[in-house]
This record gives sequence, C-alpha cells and structure tokens, in this order.
Amino acid sequence: MRRIIAEDPHWTLDIVPSLSNLCLQTIVNTFKEKSIYEELTPTQKDFIQENLPPSLPLHLTANLIPDGVYWRRCCEDKWGLCDVFNYGHSWKRMFFERHLERMVELFIPDVTDPNTILQMVPLCKDYVKRLDISQLLPPIKEPKEESEAENAISLTADFEEDGPSIDHFDFGILLNKLTNLEELRLVCQVKQCGMNFEWKLFEMTDRDCDSLGKALKSCKTLKVFRLYQSHIGDKQCRMLVKYLLDHPSLRALDFSHNLIGDSGTIAIAKLLTRSKLEILNMYDNHIAGPGATAIADALTRSSTLLSLNLRLNRVRDEGGQAICNALMSNKTLLHLNLGANEVTWLTAVSLSKVLAQNKTLKSFNLSCNKLGEVGGKALEKAMSQNTSVTQYDIRLTEVNEQSFSIVNQAVWNNQSLERKKEEDGKKT
Repeated sequence: MRRIIAEDPHWTLDIVPSLSNLCLQTIVNTFKEKSIYEELTPTQKDFIQENLPPSLPLHLTANLIPDGVYWRRCCEDKWGLCDVFNYGHSWKRMFFERHLERMVELFIPDVTDPNTILQMVPLCKDYVKRLDISQLLPPIKEPKEESEAENAISLTADFEEDGPSIDHFDFGILLNKLTNLEELRLVCQVKQCGMNFEWKLFEMTDRDCDSLGKALKSCKTLKVFRLYQSHIGDKQCRMLVKYLLDHPSLRALDFSHNLIGDSGTIAIAKLLTRSKLEILNMYDNHIAGPGATAIADALTRSSTLLSLNLRLNRVRDEGGQAICNALMSNKTLLHLNLGANEVTWLTAVSLSKVLAQNKTLKSFNLSCNKLGEVGGKALEKAMSQNTSVTQYDIRLTEVNEQSFSIVNQAVWNNQSLERKKEEDGKKT
C-alpha cells in the first residue's frame, strides 16, 4: 500500500473538514463580534483556545478566557521563550504581570496618559500578585533658550536647585486597586541611557517617596517590598517608613544597595517594633554603630523577625556587640549576617556567648572581618556546645585552620542531627 508523508503535520486524508470544526472555526473568526465561549463544551473550548489569535483585544479575553493554552500562546508570542515556574505555573498571571510591568516601566510623566494604566487595572487586578519594576522614566524636559542676561539673573536660582527635582510614575493610582498584590520590587533607574547619563536618572525625589509611601500604605495585601539600587538616603527612608508603620500584612523589607545611614536605620528599628516584619535586608548601606544599636534595641522587643542581613555596612564592634547582646534575650531570630562590617574578635566573643546559650539561631555570617585567632578560639569553644546552628560563614576572617575545622565539624554534626529529626518526623 502506498503511503504519503506530508511536510505539514496537520495534513490529513480528510478532504472536507467536519461540520463541527467548521462551526468552531467560524466562532474563532467572529470572536470579536460575538463571543459564545461560555456556552461551549470543554472540548470545544480547547479548540477555541488553540486557534484564537493572540492579538485579540484584552478587554475581550481577560475575564473570559481562563488560564491555559491561549495565555501560553500569548506569552510565547510576545516574549518568546518563557519560564512560568516563578508565576505559580500560571500563564495568565505571567502575561498580565509582565504586561503591566512593561506599561509602568515605559510610563513618561506628563506625556503618557494615566488612563492607559487605569483602563488595564480592571482586566488584570485578579491575576497580578507580584510586580518587578526595573525602570522608572523621568519626565521629558525641553531645553530652554535664554539670553545671557536671563542666565545671569537665574544663576542664583540654579544653585538653589542642586538636589534632584524630577518625578516618576505615581504608584498611588495603581497599588490600592491591585487587590491581590503581595510583592513589589522596585529599582529607580533608566536602562540604556547611554551618553545621556545623569545621576538624577537613578535617584528618587522626596515627592516620589512620599507618593510611594502613601501607595504602600493603601495596599493592605502587600507582604514583600524591595526597593534597592535607588540611592535612597536617610530622609527618603524615614518618609517611606512613616507610612509602613503598623502595616497589617508586610512581612519582608529590602532596602539593599542604597545610601541609608544611622538616621534612616533608627526609623527602621522603630518599624520593627510596630510591624510583623520577618525578614529585613539592609546590606550595602552606610549603617554604623548607632544605627545597629537601634536595631539591637528593637530586637529585644521584636518577637517576629526571623532574618537580619546587615552585610557590607560599618557597624563595627559597637553595633556588632549590641546585636549579639540583644540575641541573649531574643528567641525568634534564625539568621544573622554581619559580614564585611569591620567587626573584630570582640564581636566574635559576644557571638560565642550567644551560641552557647541561644538555641534558636540557625545560621550566622561573620565573613570578611578581622576576627583573628582570639575570635576563632571563642567561636570554636562555643560551637562545641551548640546544637542549633546548621549554616555558618567565617571565610576571610584570619581565623586559623584548626579553629575553622572544629567549627566546620560542629556545624556538620548539627546538620546530621537536623536531618535525622526530619526523617523521624516523616516516619511518625
């Protein structure tokens, strides 16, 4: 018998399509004019999802077509290769989150109509759980031609406007309408600015922080807020924290890679006592002893914080010892990172006292500090009595090999005990 193998994988011997397929194709072709999707059977709906064009207006498909093949096709058509794992394996959530992120990132104040954002909200509010905004564009300012006399007159005014004066997208028109938003990541920068680089393009103004703070306060479902690499200083930090006090759902705060010093850190310490924060990341800022001491004081009163990361600051022994002393009474903190903070053996000795008594701490990081032989010996002695720490980092601390090896063995033993407890728990 002769066989024909076509290059078209959909080629078939059927000369005339079935009547049902012709009807379904007609529904696809007339979807804009009349949609009867809800009246179809599950099999017929699958056919529609596989054949609808991804270019259909969102107001037709957003609240009608459920998560599935159609939204996978939309994502792949718009972005090519897509990884849906980080979106809860939901193609529809991925599409609307990335689509809204792009709209915000390309929003130009005084040029883009805010209604373009507002019109999208009813379509996507039920599906957006996280926004990762990697760019905020400033307004376009036309260069002004002035005479020499006018330049001379305005010279004084120019000196008064040394600080950043540009504003960005106002999140106040958006966040309170996203009823399922749980996480907001934000970087104030302009991508690919090239020869037009100015530091102002990478800074948030006071007005930006005030409007953002009000927006965060209005978003009652927000659990995670990350604002990093945005040149946030003490004043802007205090403005934001003012609106985050007593937030009902905030659990994680990340102000990493900014310019926050002691004044802003004192405000964050107050937030620890008036919130339910579980994770605080403040690495790579300008925090010194007084700021770390304020956080230490908050630790003695906070019963929710689980992770504290102050890596790449300058807390020195004043702040390091204060935090360690606070852990003598704190029974909730699980993870502590004081790496690269210019602490010495004094902080290591204080931490060793914690390790001998505190049974809650699971991990600590003192890497890139000058702990020396004395600090190593203190940690060595303390870890011989500790059974809770399962992760540590004391690399580049001038600790001798013997102390490093003994600490490593103690942590290994604790990890073995932890695994055994987990196995016993599964058996029971």
